[in-house]
Amino acid sequence: MSSSSGDNGVLKASSPYEEAMDALSSLITKRTRADKSNKGDQFDLLFDYLKILELEESVSKLKVIHVAGTKGKGSTCTFVESILRHCGFHTGLFTSPHLIDVRERFRLDGHDIDEEKFLMYFWWCYDRLKAKATDDTPMPTYFRFLALLAFKIFAAEQVDVAILEVGLGGKFDATNVVQTPVVCGITSLGYDHMEILGYTLAEIAGEKAGILKKFLPSLCHNLMKPCMCLKKRLLFWMLMYKLYPLLDPKFLNGSHLGLSGEHQYINAGLAVALSTSWLQQTGHLKVLSPDMISLLPEQFIQGPSTAKVQGRAQIVPDQHTNSDRRGNLVFFLDGAHSPESMEVCGRWFSHATKEDDYNTSSVDGPALNDSRGNPEMVHRNCAHTIRKSTQILLFNCMSVRDPQLLLPRLKKTCATHGVNFKQALFVPNISVYNKVVSSVPSVGPDIDLSWQLTLERVWENLSIGKKGEDPKDVGIIFEEAERETDDIIRRGNNSKVFSTLPLAIKWLRDSVQQNQALRYQVLVTGSLHLVGDVLRLIRK
Repeated sequence: MSSSSGDNGVLKASSPYEEAMDALSSLITKRTRADKSNKGDQFDLLFDYLKILELEESVSKLKVIHVAGTKGKGSTCTFVESILRHCGFHTGLFTSPHLIDVRERFRLDGHDIDEEKFLMYFWWCYDRLKAKATDDTPMPTYFRFLALLAFKIFAAEQVDVAILEVGLGGKFDATNVVQTPVVCGITSLGYDHMEILGYTLAEIAGEKAGILKKFLPSLCHNLMKPCMCLKKRLLFWMLMYKLYPLLDPKFLNGSHLGLSGEHQYINAGLAVALSTSWLQQTGHLKVLSPDMISLLPEQFIQGPSTAKVQGRAQIVPDQHTNSDRRGNLVFFLDGAHSPESMEVCGRWFSHATKEDDYNTSSVDGPALNDSRGNPEMVHRNCAHTIRKSTQILLFNCMSVRDPQLLLPRLKKTCATHGVNFKQALFVPNISVYNKVVSSVPSVGPDIDLSWQLTLERVWENLSIGKKGEDPKDVGIIFEEAERETDDIIRRGNNSKVFSTLPLAIKWLRDSVQQNQALRYQVLVTGSLHLVGDVLRLIRK
């Protein structure tokens, strides 16, 4: 067992799990995401890795459901897993990214893999790959290793069905080493990861459709405008595909989706179609075969209504606020990070805060669940509330993203629904790209805040109606900004830049203490890494 230096400089023994995280971190490359060598990146090496791990036959026998797309693929996979688990099948689910612990990526029967099993399978794979590593066959990179680990886990645990979410793109994604999935699905398309996937919907559709296989069933959404690009690709390649509709809420027999937001009915529709196709292709028609005409079978209702995903439309009251009125600080967490998802996030937050206002203000009113997903009902109910609340934005995004596309979309959507942020707080993430951790990581003393200052200036310009400034130029202006306080680096009319996320959380909690008649509703978005960091801190 190795040792590491503690906060006081004293060496302390690393746990077996921390040693595994160190080994996993060693597989993270230092290339930028836009590095041209990332595309393809010797994809055929994955078949060599399967041979080294003696997984070729095991992977070919897995009954896989493979899902790609820009938006909603994680939610869709979660719905599928829950449906088939409720049908009585032994399920394996591989998704990304994780928010707090890497074991979240590997779920068996709806639960994260336990630490003991994870370590056993982790070292089984790592040691064999390490022993066979050469210049021609180096150790797999981070995500490729995780995908290989998922194959090992699902094969060893003998799952009935393996649901795989593509990490990025599709054609060259590590999950695409699966050659004979039972059924594939493509969720909604949009503009994301363009530096790798291309700058047009046709190019992006081509990359996503790379997971589809000739003569094997494929399902695509038939309502979204970008789908036309995908259809053209499918016809060009003569692939078998079917179009699926969004899920009509009436088919749920009065139940509600476990994941919030109207957009989830699109994802649930694909999940029902994928589950049905998998049951047909694997010879389980006698179990279930929903015809989408009448009410869904009970298992197809229980699955979507009990599905949960951390960091997507998630509401978490702060339990550490020492207020006489418990719950005066509520975090609304959504890892939206593309222009389209920003709009969806804004709609969800606007409706969710109205529900939250009504829920905390009305004693004798009807249950909030009765109006879930019905904005008109929420609005009507909220007309009777008197509870005062204020909305705060807590934001960060990767520097490869354009804040001039993200922030205006979010701000406009919220304003359209009657929600205007009192303050926007900009912070750096705690998590770092080159280190996998299982606890709250320490914050370094010297943090470059030029990007956060850029974001803050974009927001201020939005607030006063300025447009057209290059955000890269804006960032330069404030690189040498003087520290206003130890906590707040810069304070605008409608915004603040904090040097660390813990200081921003402290400011929020202090504000609640000073204004106990006010309920603080904080939207955390822009980055799944930020969402994960916030969850770590508020649950610490």
